[in-house]
This record gives sequence, C-alpha cells and structure tokens, in this order.
Amino acid sequence: MGLSELRTKIDDRTARLAVVGLGYVGLAVSAVFAEAGFDVLGVELRPERVESINEGVVPLSGNEPGLADLLAEVVKAGRLHATGDYANLKDRDVVLIAVETPVDENHVPRYDALRAVLTGLGPVMKAGTLVIVESTLAPGTMDNVVRPRLEEASSGKQNQDFYLGHCPERVMPGRLLKNLRTVSRVAGGMTPETAEAMAALYRKIVQAELDTADCVTAELVKTTENAYRDVQIAFANEVALICEAVGGDVWKVRELVNKSPGRQMHMPGAGVGGHCIPKDPWLLAHGVSDKDVPLRLIPAARAVNDSMPLHMVDLLRGALREAGRELPGARIGVLGYAYLEDSDDTRNSPSEELVRILREQGAEAVIHDPWIPEYSGDLLARIRGCDALVLMVGHSAYRWIDPPSLKAASERLRVLVDGRHLFDAGEVTAATLIHRAVGG
Repeated sequence: MGLSELRTKIDDRTARLAVVGLGYVGLAVSAVFAEAGFDVLGVELRPERVESINEGVVPLSGNEPGLADLLAEVVKAGRLHATGDYANLKDRDVVLIAVETPVDENHVPRYDALRAVLTGLGPVMKAGTLVIVESTLAPGTMDNVVRPRLEEASSGKQNQDFYLGHCPERVMPGRLLKNLRTVSRVAGGMTPETAEAMAALYRKIVQAELDTADCVTAELVKTTENAYRDVQIAFANEVALICEAVGGDVWKVRELVNKSPGRQMHMPGAGVGGHCIPKDPWLLAHGVSDKDVPLRLIPAARAVNDSMPLHMVDLLRGALREAGRELPGARIGVLGYAYLEDSDDTRNSPSEELVRILREQGAEAVIHDPWIPEYSGDLLARIRGCDALVLMVGHSAYRWIDPPSLKAASERLRVLVDGRHLFDAGEVTAATLIHRAVGG
C-alpha cells in the first residue's frame, strides 16, 4: 500500500490503527482516535491493564476529566480493543508507539522499551504500514535507532516497505483529552509525503495547528520545549533561594515582575518531577554528546531543580531546631507523593527523593497522598504523632485544610514547611506552628 492509498483510507476513516503502549499517553490517544471513528487496537504487555481496558475501565488513577466515560463508550461501540499479542497487528495500516524513553543515572537515553516494540512489530506488520513514534526522542534517534532497528526486524526498507514518522505527544496528566484535542502538533516525517499523511491523520483529532517537518525538527521541538520550561523553573527556584536569603517574598516578587511587558516568571517549588521535564533536557543534550558543543545552561538548570528536595530538608531541619528538636528521630508527615497535583503519577517524584533523604538522615517519613491507594486515607489520622509536616504537592484535597486542624491532629506538631505556596503564612503562625516556605 502506498501513501496515496493510505491517505484515502485515513480520509474515509477506514484505516485500521494500533497504539503500542497503553499508559497515560497511549490510552488517551487510543480512545480519542476511536472516538473519531477509527478501528483501534491497543497493545499492552501488562495483562491486568489489557483486561481492564477491554472492560471499558480506566486502569489509571488521578483526575482525568472525560477519560472514563470516553473509554467506556468506545469499548462498548467496538472501536477499541486491547491485546498483549503483537501478532494481532498484521492487519494494521498505522501503528503509533507511545512507550517510555527514560534516561539512566548518567543521563544517557534508555530505549529498551522502544527497541522491544520495534523488534516485536517488524516481523508482523504488513507492507505499507505507517509507523509513528509519539515517544519523546533525542535528536537523531529516528534515523540512528528507529529506522535501522525496524528495517532489521522487518527485513524491509523505509519508504519502500513501510513509512516512518515522529509526532511527539504534548500532554500532561490531568489534561490528557484536552491537550490531545486542543494543543498544536508537529508531524515529522522521514519524507515530506509521509509528514503530510501524518498530518492528515492527526487532523481527525486535533483542533489546533498541525505543522509538518522532518524527523530531526520534530525531535528537537519536543525536547527543546521541555528543556526551556526546565530552565525557566530553575530560574524561579534560584530567585526563591535568593529571596529566602535576603528576607524577600518570591511570590510577591514574581507577581510584580510579571507586570512588566514580556516577562513571565515561572513558579518556584519543591522540585520538578514527571516523565518528561527531568529527562527531556538530557535527551536534547544527548543529541550532541558526540559533538564539540559546550553545554552549560541545561546541566545547571537540572542541578538547581534536582536540588530542591534537599532544600526542603534544609528548611525542615532549621525549623525543627527552632522548635528545639532535631531531624534524626523526628516523625515527618509528607503531604503528596505524586509529582503533579490531582494525579497518581509518581514518575521522578520530588517526594520520593525527599523521603529517601529523610530516612537516610534518621527521620521517620509518614506519607499521605489522596490519589495513591498505598498512601491515601484520612489525612488527620495519618499525621498523628508527627513533629512536622512538609507539603510537597498541591493536591486540591489539601486546599481545604486549615492549620489549626493540623495542629489539633498531632500534639507533637510544631513545624509546617510549604513547598507549593498553599498555606497562608499568617494562618500557620497563628496556629502556633513554625512556618517555612520555598521563597520566604
């Protein structure tokens, strides 16, 4: 099948789609394309997730507006089905890949999942299949990793036996459906014709601009936009540290800075987590790892943001000493373990690092998170006996809490450290608690 025939099948919605990887991104992508009228087959290696999806039940926690209803609808209509067997992909016209692309402790991309997908897909895909990688990639990965691996696995040639492109996702947990439908996309193809076919497909679900490009441009755009955000957050965090040191209030400073035209200072906080921002800057940097390009800003920003959980411990230690206590042996309530408010996503969570440091330094960490079953339950009951609380995640469930209720729940409570600007400092001190916060 050539691209012109595929374009016709896309236009009349008879193209048969597959999405490999049914996590946060892949599940939402599958449901939205099924909603648009396509027959969609999802591939997922976790049997319990396959079973749940085929029952029309979202296998993820967190607040995802509309996803549960949409999944139930498209599964009931027979337009979405999940499987764990690559052999079922043999009749698919388009295959989208949405798997994790992490980096290791040396900031080198780990494409184990991506390579495994390509190895499993290659032998079963039919001639003329369009393969689109939605996972975020280091510049050059499509040409240096994806194309040769798929050619080897399929015994075919790109642009003869199959077509290849990269359309990186632009979504966040908590906004999956909204982002998929309303945020612009970059369709990067190995050829301009492939890019146009990709754009035709995504126009069926995206109500925003669709730009065509080559694969390297698409790789660069996604990694650059997240590296840019990481740098901006690092700047805000460093300003917060300066404000603390000189007795300023970073939140007031930010408010006034942003009144100046062309300024948009980001919010500081207890750390940066998630699957994307902590690793995408390293993917961007990896694109020139074998070239003579001096990198200073991206590594520095990563260092600042990675240091924020340790800074939270420093704030906590100082406040405990003011209360006449020491960190070793203290019982510390950690409020929030996901990396993002109202989500159950714990990937690269700053709270995980905070808890590791606390336990390493001899403190007891008591974790609460309303979205993670292991740590959910009654907050006030969980914090009994705590000497201090550290707010790490701005879950909406925490916004109703007043400091006197926290103090009443634990007679030992003396300290509240706010990493997300959730509590009013005056109310905290009025409850006879020592208040510390990122940025003063």
